[in-house]
Amino acid sequence: MTDPGPPTTHITRLVGVYDAEGTLRGELAYWIGARLGRRHCSLCEITHGLVRVRAEWTACRDGLPARFDTFHLDDQPAEVRLAAAGRYPVVVAETAEGHVVLLGPDELEACGGSVDALMHAVETAAAAKGLTWTP
Repeated sequence: MTDPGPPTTHITRLVGVYDAEGTLRGELAYWIGARLGRRHCSLCEITHGLVRVRAEWTACRDGLPARFDTFHLDDQPAEVRLAAAGRYPVVVAETAEGHVVLLGPDELEACGGSVDALMHAVETAAAAKGLTWTP
């Protein structure tokens, strides 16, 4: 009889939280600050162009085996806020067992604004933490 190995935990949803407020005032403050070099959110750079969501991001997100929802600092779910522990931007995996931080600010910055690099980083981090996509 072969050992089936350790049990795997399945990702039911990914949650990204921008390092910005989602209010009209917050969005405007971030946009102006980013243009002046005073504000920066690496997750924003991956998912958005100057004004709107990047088509490349939408196509990637829509092709994933689990939902990838994004939130702002002021509208993120409480469980995600607890998992993030004040480090933003962040990507968190939601599983039946709880929430697992996959990528923090440094890992998202290393993606250099690339959707492909983000997905590679998510896959690598998920595998390192024993997570797989929902069957």
